[in-house]
Amino acid sequence: MPSDDLDRLLVARIRQGDPQAWSDCIARFEGRLLAFVQSRLRDRAQSEDVVQETFLGFVIALPNYDDQTPLESFLFAIAAHKLTDTLRRLGRRPTLPLEFPDSQRSGAGEIPASVRMASSLALSRERRGLEADLLTNALRQLIRQWRERREFERLKVIELLFVLGWPNKRVAAELGISEQAVANHKHFVVGKLKEFIRQATQGQSDGSELGLAD
Repeated sequence: MPSDDLDRLLVARIRQGDPQAWSDCIARFEGRLLAFVQSRLRDRAQSEDVVQETFLGFVIALPNYDDQTPLESFLFAIAAHKLTDTLRRLGRRPTLPLEFPDSQRSGAGEIPASVRMASSLALSRERRGLEADLLTNALRQLIRQWRERREFERLKVIELLFVLGWPNKRVAAELGISEQAVANHKHFVVGKLKEFIRQATQGQSDGSELGLAD
């Protein structure tokens, strides 16, 4: 069976929740990923951490993974970004583009366009997934605070706006408050969520990719 067909079958099994499929994926790619990362880090333990983060990044990106993108390319793209982050944390300047293994190179020694595209897609999808998790955690904390402070009007406004997707005017009519009051609640909450994401991502994002807007 061609490699691309094997990739699609493997991903389909993972999406169906087959635990053996995940083990097969790790067994198939872990060694190559580890060799790639360790050749740059020269540290076995840190390299294993990067590979583990790579597979975690793939899990996050899986719902949006395009089966037309070679699985190996996608995993190496995630690994390259994780490796770059690790090198920066260690105070070592990454050399870009990172050296990919021979299996990811064209005959002329260039990184194929499919790999470069996979790299961008992997980063974008993983980032959106992480931001969505951050947003969920932030909203959970805010809801806990409002309950403790008995700020039930704000809770109800946010439920109708964010969960049910009602427009400001309908929320105002339902709760018997002004549209300006609804807008004020929304502005306050969106501001808090953006601030939380900015702090968690060290200013790299404010949740705009998730549609977080006043």
